[in-house]
Amino acid sequence: MPLLLCLPALPAAHAQTVPTLTPTITARYPHDRAAFTQGLQYLGAGVYMESTGQVGQSGVRRVDLKTGRVLAQVPTPLASAFGEGVAVLGGAAYHLTWQNGLAFSFDAQTLKETGRHRYPGEGWGLTTDGRSLIMSNGSATLTWRDPRTFAARRTVQVTDQGQPVRHLNELEWVQGAVYANVWLTDRIARIDPQTGKVTAWINVADLTREASSAAARAGQPLTFDDVPNGIAFVPERGTLLLTGKRWPTLFEVKLPGLKPEGSSVGGRAAPRR
Repeated sequence: MPLLLCLPALPAAHAQTVPTLTPTITARYPHDRAAFTQGLQYLGAGVYMESTGQVGQSGVRRVDLKTGRVLAQVPTPLASAFGEGVAVLGGAAYHLTWQNGLAFSFDAQTLKETGRHRYPGEGWGLTTDGRSLIMSNGSATLTWRDPRTFAARRTVQVTDQGQPVRHLNELEWVQGAVYANVWLTDRIARIDPQTGKVTAWINVADLTREASSAAARAGQPLTFDDVPNGIAFVPERGTLLLTGKRWPTLFEVKLPGLKPEGSSVGGRAAPRR
């Protein structure tokens, strides 16, 4: 008979499990039910930037956090485009399109168009680490791009315990990590930008249920694609703003490990006006 070699099982302490975090709601704000949210970024002083999708309804807007009032807005310049993520860097707001391979840049204050940029493949989510733009395309790949030329600087494959995490959507840079909505799920991945490994999952199922209940009570139930999408970091409070496509509510939440930052902090975390 062949010799059978029995290896001892690894102790539980050696299992490489990824923690799941549950957000604690600290505030609720009104959110436009017509906004098919594709990108979200807090600008400071109670104002955020939001981009929206759907052909004929896509655009970029500056919004008052407490009231949900749109302070300024501009449609996606290509009328046939399906708008995607937005990120503000160096006074410019960059806005992706889904299948046109075209990004637009605007003056972040006036929303006047200032440029156009080409990229291969699809555009989904967009954020910035204060130096590069970081882009998702619906796969498990994140791409760092030069904000002047949109040329790819580097890529990283996102994995959870060795398995690729696909459908990365809206992105946010938060205290040295990339947070990503995973399309059609109630999970946000916290990603190490150097290795691409998921270091935590954020479960937003409770937010989805609350938003769905509120929409149903108002007689306008959420549809199958009104999924969680939209992450913005509020540095002065160390909180996140979370919402979804056509959700009636934008939630402000606390997460374990996030801490407030002063307005003097440089890079992506500092409020931008």
